[in-house]
Amino acid sequence: MESQKQHPKQFSLEFFPPKSDEGQAKLAETRAQLAKLKPRYVSVTFGAGGSTQAGTVETVRSMLDAGLDTAPHLSCIGSSEEEIRSLLSQYQAMGVKRIVALRGDMPSGMREGGAFTYANELVSFIRAETGDHFHIEVAAYPEFHPQAPSAEADLDNFAHKVEAGANAAITQYFYSVDAYLRFIEECEKREVAIPIVPGIMPITNIKQLARFSAMCGAEIPRWLRLRLEAYGEDTRSLRAFGLDVTSELCRRLLEAGAPGLHFYTMNQTEPTRIVWTNLGL
Repeated sequence: MESQKQHPKQFSLEFFPPKSDEGQAKLAETRAQLAKLKPRYVSVTFGAGGSTQAGTVETVRSMLDAGLDTAPHLSCIGSSEEEIRSLLSQYQAMGVKRIVALRGDMPSGMREGGAFTYANELVSFIRAETGDHFHIEVAAYPEFHPQAPSAEADLDNFAHKVEAGANAAITQYFYSVDAYLRFIEECEKREVAIPIVPGIMPITNIKQLARFSAMCGAEIPRWLRLRLEAYGEDTRSLRAFGLDVTSELCRRLLEAGAPGLHFYTMNQTEPTRIVWTNLGL
């Protein structure tokens, strides 16, 4: 973990673009409340193939207007070079200084992947087009990408993104500290020393968590799944237990030397705020 201990700790938040007026109002309230935590930056997710691209830009604009350092997610799957170039130009004009560069998922019904196949190609393109204007975050997978042919191949793919010009990484969420520690160990063997910030998903709903985890390949440890399922319809107790587990996970990661935490807020205020408070941040 020596490579991670050398970096100053930073704490950040992730939001997604709302799809309704009600969702926009909720996000505005959430943003106002969580801005009080003074995160280093916030990120805004991106929908490939046009699903939420416009919403991403507008949400980024609202975050910037609120005085938050904002990093749009930029997905290469389903996008042409000209589309990516246009977005980069737009974000530069808006004053964006950070980008989260991702491969993304192929939209349903789309056969062609676009100009780029892998995230390292997108990172290289951003650097070629904009130089060092953007601080580029990329994704990391301590439990490995579900589509990776092997653990070694996934680690190599991550190293390629760093070689292409990534400044830092945010991990997929996980609940095993050992998975993160071993991932860092393997990165250090490859002389990858950029900050690799754990992504944190506060636990509040077992059905939602199980659905997300099935899609992204994140493992819910058997002991944790069984404890959560045992609460049944007692959602208040499940939520309290889940946030305690999340807080303890964060404590152990920070004590081990993780260079910060990135919270997947799901556009909710309380789960992130409770964990943040429990940690004394």
